[in-house]
Amino acid sequence: MKQTHYFIAVPIAAEVKKQIAHWKEQIAFAFPFRTWVHEEDYHITLAFLGHVPQAKVEEVREKMAEVAVRHTPFSLSLSEIRTFGDRTAPRILWQGVEKEEKLWVLRRDVYTACTGIGFSLDKRPFTPHITIARKWQGSEAFRLEELKQKPRIAATFSVREIVLYQTHLDRTPKYEAIASFPFSEKATS
Repeated sequence: MKQTHYFIAVPIAAEVKKQIAHWKEQIAFAFPFRTWVHEEDYHITLAFLGHVPQAKVEEVREKMAEVAVRHTPFSLSLSEIRTFGDRTAPRILWQGVEKEEKLWVLRRDVYTACTGIGFSLDKRPFTPHITIARKWQGSEAFRLEELKQKPRIAATFSVREIVLYQTHLDRTPKYEAIASFPFSEKATS
């Protein structure tokens, strides 16, 4: 039986997704990654939950609704393109965002809620990012300096909610929004 995986993320505004996808189209031919992420799948992961039994999905929904109402909307601005993995053959090509304290507080609250209901989550430091491509396939070494010479994506977008996504590995786009949790216009403590 196929397991269903879930994660909680910040959605990316449609116009910013289009800008990233346009940038990707301009550079993809010169940078051979195995997989380029579909425009609709761009997001910033806050917590990867993995397999969640259907009975526990409702508990996740309740907790994320509680987290969301304690936050107010904020803005994020794109920063620089970076990679994870080997510098010459990266696993992930990603778009960063400028440091915004409200994002770190949101991520902490999401983590606290998820661990409170029994999830064991990734312990690595939080590096907010939007994955653009996976698995370098080039015959030559990847050179980030060469990529940084390309036009930069400049955009700011409003974060007004968090979303519970379900992963479908057999589809494109792969991620389906199962529930969204809007922020309050006035945060509670």
